[in-house]
Amino acid sequence: MTALPGLEDLTTLRVEVADLVATVTIDRPPVNAQNGAFRDDIVRVFDVLHEADQVRAIVLTGAGKTFSAGADLKDRPDASRPGAFPRHSRAVRAGFDCVMECRKPVIAAVNGAAIGAGCVLALVCDIILVAEDAFMSMTEVDVGLAGGVAHVLRHFGQSDARMFLLTARRLSGAELYRMNVASGCYTKAELLPAAQAMAREIAGKVPLAVEAAKRAFTLNEYMPLREGYVYEQTQTALLARTEDTKEALAAFAEKRKPVFRGR
Repeated sequence: MTALPGLEDLTTLRVEVADLVATVTIDRPPVNAQNGAFRDDIVRVFDVLHEADQVRAIVLTGAGKTFSAGADLKDRPDASRPGAFPRHSRAVRAGFDCVMECRKPVIAAVNGAAIGAGCVLALVCDIILVAEDAFMSMTEVDVGLAGGVAHVLRHFGQSDARMFLLTARRLSGAELYRMNVASGCYTKAELLPAAQAMAREIAGKVPLAVEAAKRAFTLNEYMPLREGYVYEQTQTALLARTEDTKEALAAFAEKRKPVFRGR
């Protein structure tokens, strides 16, 4: 295992690095609810992983039986205090944005309940894998709150998104896989090894090309087709000049395993 400087005093997350893969585990008993300390920790963790040369792919999962039960309702802002909600909302967004903006691909290994903000946290990852007995739900309409529509619409079809949000229904791992929200559905014992194996597979690719692909996915959501493809072509031209792309082509021609250096 590799220790990363700057992550020594985390209180709600654990980080382990092996074989160029970081496994980030949400560990805030009893249900991995998200509070201010969690948001501080996750922003710090993903900012460090963003820059860490020892990491090329990330797995995000939960300790115990829960991925994340969502926002800690005991940590809600005081509506009577001016500016409390904007500050709180900004911190909540940062806890999701740091995952989306991290240049390394992030695989969600949803091991149990992913509710509300916990569901959104899974949905902001690049790839979603689920346990058979896991579930996602958005319970905002049950508790008089709102949120998550934009992220749900990125993964669900229009009718399914509305059904999911307006009923607050629980969708099992098998249902999420059938609806193409998740890319794989496993037994609980198989889930984390499968996610880590996929992360190692990604980590074995040309690092700068993987980063360019993630960046293109993020940007292309908001671009017309032609402009999005033009952007990708500019990235291909830039990558062609890098040492790793030259190494990948040479290794292919020489029928050997490439050695990438991230440059």
